[in-house]
Amino acid sequence: MIEQIITFDAMEQALSLYGSFDENIKLIEKEYSVSAVSRGSDLKIIGEAEGVSLAVRAVNSLLALINKGEALSEQNVRYVISLVNEGCEDKITTMATDTVCITAKGKPVKAKTLGQKKYIEAIKNNTVTLGIGPAGTGKTYLAVAMAVASFRAKEVNRIILTRPAVEAGEKLGFLPGDLQSKVDPYLRPLYDALFDMLGAENFQRYQERGAIEVAPLAYMRGRTLDDSFIILDEAQNTTQEQMKMFLTRLGFNSKMVVTGDITQVDLPDGKRSGLVTVMKILKDVNDIEICRFSQKDVVRHRLVQDIIKAYEKYDEEKRKRKEK
Repeated sequence: MIEQIITFDAMEQALSLYGSFDENIKLIEKEYSVSAVSRGSDLKIIGEAEGVSLAVRAVNSLLALINKGEALSEQNVRYVISLVNEGCEDKITTMATDTVCITAKGKPVKAKTLGQKKYIEAIKNNTVTLGIGPAGTGKTYLAVAMAVASFRAKEVNRIILTRPAVEAGEKLGFLPGDLQSKVDPYLRPLYDALFDMLGAENFQRYQERGAIEVAPLAYMRGRTLDDSFIILDEAQNTTQEQMKMFLTRLGFNSKMVVTGDITQVDLPDGKRSGLVTVMKILKDVNDIEICRFSQKDVVRHRLVQDIIKAYEKYDEEKRKRKEK
């Protein structure tokens, strides 16, 4: 057994590090099988040599984030632990990037993982960006934040958000109301993100002026979209023809972001996803970047990561059985 002592520059650092009911420190203790004892401005880490070394590196990395003004949560503590375990903690401070956007409630939107940071940089530096990855990685939310930031900076005149209205086990026709009422449930995640960024009143005002449009993918046919920030969400449910139609809507001074999860295709049997195909077609085209997220980039509840891991394991085992 050995021990190492970390000294805090200010008690505010210690309060931020420990978290509510010491939840952050407890995560580190459990991960590395160590004990963390607080003595005034000192934190003593006790345990086996390897565990103590890793725990100290995790604590120092979290302190670096705190010093950059980041608020710790279970998600980013777990993420820091995963980076320390991989020996990549030198990249942690790059997570504390500039604010992408301020929400209607004054909350700053920032990258929470290295994958999200790369995604934000890709959107800034390319005309077309593809964000591919599992649920909960912030693909849509960050794209909407970037769109709102561009709109507020007057870099674009319009925000256009679209999704294919593909049924996931339910039938459109069973929903009440006219066509718009039937497709609105499919567009709800886009509305939610815009409400968060702009507030419901501002969103409605911009929508009435035509500055913001949320519509099914079918409404994009025949249009040329200039001076616009265009987001295609749930793109794994586009056909190859729909994907080509959408991408060729690109006009001058516009940006496009295409997001999707190729493990959740809801197209009828025999239909190949346009997103899967376009990733191969566009992989070497300049000014287009493909960003792939992994389960490590999930910023929802911890169980979402575990669920994704379990499905990946199941799919891998099924693939191996087929090959035998």
